[in-house]
Amino acid sequence: MIDTKLPSKFSAPNGWILLDKPRGLGSTQAVAAVKRNLREAGFAKTKVGHGGTLDPLAEGVLPIALGEATKLAGRMLDASKIYEFTVQFGEETSTLDSEGEVVQTTSQRPPLAAISAILEHFTGEINQVPPKYSALKVDGKRAYDLARAGEEVELKTRRVTIHSLTSGSDFAGDDLPYSTFATTATRPDPEIGHEPLELADAITLTAHVSKGTYIRSLARDIARALGTVGHVTYLRRTKAGPFLENQAISLDKLNEIGKGAPLEDVILPLEAGLDDIPALDLTSKQAAAVRQGRVLTGQPQADGLYCAVYRNIPVALVELVGGSAKVVRGFNLHDVAE
Repeated sequence: MIDTKLPSKFSAPNGWILLDKPRGLGSTQAVAAVKRNLREAGFAKTKVGHGGTLDPLAEGVLPIALGEATKLAGRMLDASKIYEFTVQFGEETSTLDSEGEVVQTTSQRPPLAAISAILEHFTGEINQVPPKYSALKVDGKRAYDLARAGEEVELKTRRVTIHSLTSGSDFAGDDLPYSTFATTATRPDPEIGHEPLELADAITLTAHVSKGTYIRSLARDIARALGTVGHVTYLRRTKAGPFLENQAISLDKLNEIGKGAPLEDVILPLEAGLDDIPALDLTSKQAAAVRQGRVLTGQPQADGLYCAVYRNIPVALVELVGGSAKVVRGFNLHDVAE
């Protein structure tokens, strides 16, 4: 049989596409969109993966790894992230966001001053119970599948780190949290006579969190600590590991690739995912040894993780201990000579 398949115009790329994922698009769908555009643009079949799931109702920074960069996707999952999110008070839902059914309501609204005071109690290492509508596995099954089937889901408490938690904007004056999403009411405060007390229907916060942190659970717990209930109505990831939202491209911009726009205008190099790791410069001979998986000895650098490079091209991630550098993850980049 004659193979009539036309050869690809371009070889498979290596690097990152940072997508500003729109609301309503799943992370798997975003990966599929990248694959489709690369295929339509004439690139050879490329391995593609994402560096951290974003719920369909969330938006923002979604790192998508291409080719050799997929070897760093796991490392991206472990990276800290920054989110902006809005908590609507008065209703808790089954999914802890606006997609689920309302399961609890209250007329209680927290004072703005109380919100300001409570944030420090959710900073640092905290215990958190993940949402039952999550991708965590219980007895080999996804928690959200069990929850949707009406089964009772009990997830274990986990330890996470909230590096910082602040109101949506820092502003001069009374230093109370403020949100363009919030409305306020007033009522007499028994502690201060008839002085009006500002109450919040909603508040927007910014959280810098460790891996494994669920913002929906954080919002639930903050609301409950304030004597009310709440759920997330807006969620945006503004930073994932070393990647920032001002580096991200829109879905429309991504779709231009499939129509012939140059990929080099949007792709970031593999090493962009390693900005927080120091480089270890190699000689030609050392680069050849590392590519063979051999240990380098006699290195004067301090212990730690390094990106070993030859002529500014990444060769491998290496762990240096006591002067010996051992390969953690090698990269098969054609630009690397020797």
